[in-house]
Amino acid sequence: MTVTDEALHHHAGTGPDGPGGANGGANADAAAARVVAALARDLDTGFEALYEAYRGAVFSTALRLCGRWAEAEDLSAEAFLRAYRALCGYGPDRIAALRPRAWLLTILTNVWRNGLRSAARRPPPGPPIEDAPDPPDPGEGVEDAAARHETGRELAGLLAELPPAQRAAVVLRHVTDLPVAEISAVLGVPEGTVKSHISRGLARLRRLREGHDPQHPDQRGGTR
Repeated sequence: MTVTDEALHHHAGTGPDGPGGANGGANADAAAARVVAALARDLDTGFEALYEAYRGAVFSTALRLCGRWAEAEDLSAEAFLRAYRALCGYGPDRIAALRPRAWLLTILTNVWRNGLRSAARRPPPGPPIEDAPDPPDPGEGVEDAAARHETGRELAGLLAELPPAQRAAVVLRHVTDLPVAEISAVLGVPEGTVKSHISRGLARLRRLREGHDPQHPDQRGGTR
């Protein structure tokens, strides 16, 4: 089964031990609590804890959003830089209320979307994703599958065909394994809109994989 198969068949709440299950959520909550406590004690050491806890998720998400290794590194670095600057202005109450994973991924997706708007004015990006290995990830499920070079290349190519809103929703759900409620917070749209983006995105991925997507230029008689 390729990562595309995984993405097309993976669903939230797959079981009590899975990413969408009770144990997965409890582990994520515990990790978030440790990071928030560390930030409350000391910003610099707390930020190190934040970085260590979420750098894999941030980079994996960035890589699937933009499809290029060098650009993903830049996106991740910019997201963490903005996060640190923001934390410097946060008081104790705001830090205590922080949901670090959703907060970081909100920053990341905003940086990515801003970059899309100015892409035409930037020089050509660096090497494509297929020219570099995927980052190692100790997670399971979709992220683990996405770490394999062959399927990573396939997924990158297909995701690049999705509209930005659908691509972000599919990546956050099926690569980063966020629940719909957290994706809603990250993207700033209602949960129903998130579900629609995911459903439409997965439907188009199926069509693209099967080679009969009417929206694809090659299948409209356009330039190959």
